[in-house]
Order: sequence, then C-alpha cells, then structure tokens
Amino acid sequence: MTDPDFASLSAQHELGDSPIPAIVSLLAGVHIPELVWRNELGGLTFRIGKRFVKWNPYRTGIDLALERRRLEWLAGRHPAPIVLDYGEDAEAQWLLTREQPGEAAVGDIWRSRSSEAIKAIAVGLQAIHRVPINDFPREWTKEVWVGQSPSEIGPRPALEHPVLVHGDACAPNTLISAAGKWVGNVDFGDLAVGDRWADLAIASLSLDWNFGAGHQDEFFTAYGVKPDNERIMYYRALWEAES
Repeated sequence: MTDPDFASLSAQHELGDSPIPAIVSLLAGVHIPELVWRNELGGLTFRIGKRFVKWNPYRTGIDLALERRRLEWLAGRHPAPIVLDYGEDAEAQWLLTREQPGEAAVGDIWRSRSSEAIKAIAVGLQAIHRVPINDFPREWTKEVWVGQSPSEIGPRPALEHPVLVHGDACAPNTLISAAGKWVGNVDFGDLAVGDRWADLAIASLSLDWNFGAGHQDEFFTAYGVKPDNERIMYYRALWEAES
C-alpha cells in the first residue's frame, strides 16, 4: 500500500457520482445512509442509524465472507463489530454490523492528541495479541497476506511466539473513546495467526500517514518492545507485495 496523499484521503469520504447501492438503501429503511469510507478500489462503508454496512463489488478483490467468518469467531473474544447480516448478489457482497462504541483514532482531534491515540493503538494491538489462538482455524491464515511467502522478498523470519494478528493494523482501525482510551477495533478481514510484527510493522508505518513522521519510536515504547528492524522490513515488504 502506498502513502495516501490528502486528495486521496478526501476522496475516501466522498461518494462522488457513484449512486448509493440499492441494498444499502433497502437496509437503511428510514435512515439516510451516511458514507464513512470509500476505499481506492470502490468498496463503500455506510453508517445507517446504529449500524454499519460494508458494500464491496467483486472487482475490488476483497471477500467480505472472510471478514464475516472472522467476526463471528471473534465475537466474545475481543471488542469488534457484531455481524447482523450478510449477503451477496451478481454485483457485490455486503456485510451489516452493529455500531461499536468509540471513533477511529485519526483525524484533526487525534492529530492534536497524538500521544493518546498512539497509546490506544498500541493497547488495542496488545489486546488482540493476547486472544487465545488454540481453536483459530489454521486454513484461514493461508487465505490472507500474513500467511503468504513470496520468494522475491526473501525468507520469512523465524516465528517464535505465534499470536492472533489483526492483519490491517492501520490507525483508522482502532476505536478510541472521547477520553482517549482504546475501546475496540474494526476491519478484521485479514485476521490470522502469525508474528505480532506483522501488525507492529504496519501500525507503525501508518502513523506516518495519519500523524506525520516521528511517532514510530513512541508507538513501540507504548507497546513495550524495541524495534525489530528485520521483521519490520520483512512484513512491510510482504504487505506491499500482497496488497
């Protein structure tokens, strides 16, 4: 994934000429769908009342069925969206979830309170990495980037302590309270078992995009580790290769 510029970030919050998908209007009922995110591939996320719906056309290559299964497994194990409904048609898949407390740990407010946001991101990842993995389906890891091993980026570092890996640990996927405390996470389509550095490498990189350069050491301190440059470079390369 490349470093997003301000124009692309703005576009991610605008519907433009795209119509609201019919299924989103149907699910919204009396509510007016509010676009909260548009990814660069055309996937849309809307707030409808106290629910969220993700709508992804097949051309995005994102399989919402993977996220649905992972959220259903994660329920009761970690603060994450609760699946209310799922469906697909000839054009797209959609996933309806219950609203979670908190807001994404990005934006103007959290840039001015970056230390609180960065600590919340670290605390959230610590919580994910503590979730027991004994009954996590092994085949799920092979479905996502964390489980891939392209030869062009070299050998994978030895895995000493496998943990539950979020898989998309960018700052916007941490939910934070108005008081600056971590309250949950979202976007679990890449949930896997692997090296915690798969998350730490991407989370620290995303700080540059969302808060500006100079916060990575602060993040590693908040998580409680010293940077492992070998693993950081490997998992960033793997992320780029598989994105």
